Amino acid sequence: MRTTSSLLLLPAALISFAPRASAENLVIWTPVKVSETSYKARMGFRLPAEWETSAGAEIGLASTKGGALVSNSEQAMLWGKITKVSVTPAASAERAASVLVDTLRGNGSLMLSRSRSWIFSDSLDMQSTRFVQIRYDAVDMRQAFVDTSQSLKFIQPWTGTSLSAAATMTGIDGSLSSSLALNQIIIPDLNLSATITNPGSSAQTGSINLNYRVSW
Repeated sequence: MRTTSSLLLLPAALISFAPRASAENLVIWTPVKVSETSYKARMGFRLPAEWETSAGAEIGLASTKGGALVSNSEQAMLWGKITKVSVTPAASAERAASVLVDTLRGNGSLMLSRSRSWIFSDSLDMQSTRFVQIRYDAVDMRQAFVDTSQSLKFIQPWTGTSLSAAATMTGIDGSLSSSLALNQIIIPDLNLSATITNPGSSAQTGSINLNYRVSW
């Protein structure tokens, strides 16, 4: 999403602590064609530092093939994020806190996350992710929820194949769900994925998806 010119007038004192960076790298503008009839764009600014800070807005909408706007498809979000990344020759780690506010529906969320990636062997990388999310729902009778999740992913970097397992506990009723997923990168921005949710239980479900992403 492209920011307005006012973002370019940030006081020098605000960014004096940041490493030298071009204005091009400080502006966030990411329009995405989600499908044939839906689009979204994220805009904002980035302040590089030990804890990188970014904030902005995200808008989106969807239409029918006839051009009519799909009801309730409009998105108008405010977002912010702080991130710290640590890198070594064989591993990387990231800690982050992010906030998202839905200005149209009055919902919001705060997420704290930590992830780590490392080289397990010559042909296998691993990645672990944990997060805690606090959600506010302006419509639901129980307006505050806490969700937690942990996942582990095995990645074959030469073929673009990955296998992941995840477990999530939702704050609505404390229910626990799990999933197994296999993902294959066919070409950049085109992925084939197969997912089994709650394997081995009476609520087991499965899906196969072919996803593409187009940016301009």
